[in-house]
Amino acid sequence: MDTQALERDGEQEVPALAVRDEEGSLNSDYLAAVAEAIEAREAARLLALVGELHESDLGDVLQTLDRDEREAFIQLLGSEFDWTALTEVDEAVRDEILETIPNEAIAEAVRELDSDDAIGILEDMAEEDREEILAALPLAERIALERSFDYPEESAGRRMTTHFIAVPPFWTVGQTIDFLREDERLPDDFTEIFVVDPRFRFLGTVPLDRLLRTKRPVKIEEIMGEVTHSVSATDDQEEVARLFERYNLLSVGVVDENDRLVGVITVDDIVDVIEEEADEDIKRLAGVGDEEISDSFVSAVRSRFVWLLINLGTAVLASVVIGLFDATISEMVALAVLMPIVASMGGNAGTQTMTVAVRALATREIETINPLRFISRETLVGLANGILFAVIIGVVATFWFSNVQLGGIIATAMVINMVAAGLAGILIPLALDKMGADPAIASSVFVTTVTDVVGFFAFLGLAAWWFGIG
Repeated sequence: MDTQALERDGEQEVPALAVRDEEGSLNSDYLAAVAEAIEAREAARLLALVGELHESDLGDVLQTLDRDEREAFIQLLGSEFDWTALTEVDEAVRDEILETIPNEAIAEAVRELDSDDAIGILEDMAEEDREEILAALPLAERIALERSFDYPEESAGRRMTTHFIAVPPFWTVGQTIDFLREDERLPDDFTEIFVVDPRFRFLGTVPLDRLLRTKRPVKIEEIMGEVTHSVSATDDQEEVARLFERYNLLSVGVVDENDRLVGVITVDDIVDVIEEEADEDIKRLAGVGDEEISDSFVSAVRSRFVWLLINLGTAVLASVVIGLFDATISEMVALAVLMPIVASMGGNAGTQTMTVAVRALATREIETINPLRFISRETLVGLANGILFAVIIGVVATFWFSNVQLGGIIATAMVINMVAAGLAGILIPLALDKMGADPAIASSVFVTTVTDVVGFFAFLGLAAWWFGIG
């Protein structure tokens, strides 16, 4: 469990407090102590409580504070505030914080950050503010950041850090080690050395363990490994994440169109990418877009309204189908009682298939198998489940309404709709992907529409035909 060490606040001692409880949540007593230090404007006490926190924990603490408390929190910490924590909070919270801080102060803070963290903070700011901050930076740092902004959003160029270690192939191991020891501008944490030629073209890598186990006179070119994995600065970050996952990488070089090494992506950045992409897919399946829990209720209403409006349109379509059989329903009220069961089961079955399909498309797993095999499997799954639940609901309906024929009709409709659900759940995401649309965004509403329309039409149509009513 994370704890804060005993610290002195002037003449007082700040007792050690657990930052997180046994379940991993922030400790309420610890948060209360932070709030008390902010309210009392006790900078030393606040620093004693949060000064040693990891940026992720510090970000979580910021999330729990209200707007005024966050402003006071940063003011009290002053130069001791870890600006990397802003990369760990929701975008809405980060925007609120940055609005209260002068651009000159942000520029000073950006200078202390790795380029990928600086990009994470600056990319969501208004262009005018961002340009003002970049203009306040030294020329070399400004050029490096501006180059990153030239790359597409969610690309490797936006995720990479330009702070890495590169050496020429003709250096010896001894020269390299001395360089690592003496140059204070180098990164604090690294796992491998990148080898480049005079034009900075990417030649290979040397893992740190191999470097340390090799005698000093040996040249770097003799121990470097070939470039087995590199990514283009314009590659999508999700494709880069899959590369890391597939080959268990710790870092990878990023090259430009001339094969020159322009940056490095490390595994800690990729963990963030994987989390962001999974979060994005889940939210899109539910139709809530990029909503975050820190967003205002107005933003939440705005982000959900459009998708709910589309769902309203599809619900009207299903109602139109029901309206075609109003005479049938009026003749046999039992149909109105049972028809939601058919549509609901089909909708749930379609959602199951759709979720598997969308995830397979997102991870490109579907490319490793024959899509026709996947479609066949989901059709057979729908048929099997349809038959099983047809037997169950057929028996229930027969005894419920004392009508064997009604039991047979709903059982048949169940089979039809479950098969349709399986087909819709796989074919709609595949079709949307082929058309260049994001299956995570649009699949849900189309699959639900298909299962509702097919379910109602099959059940009510069969009933009208069999009983000769309507």
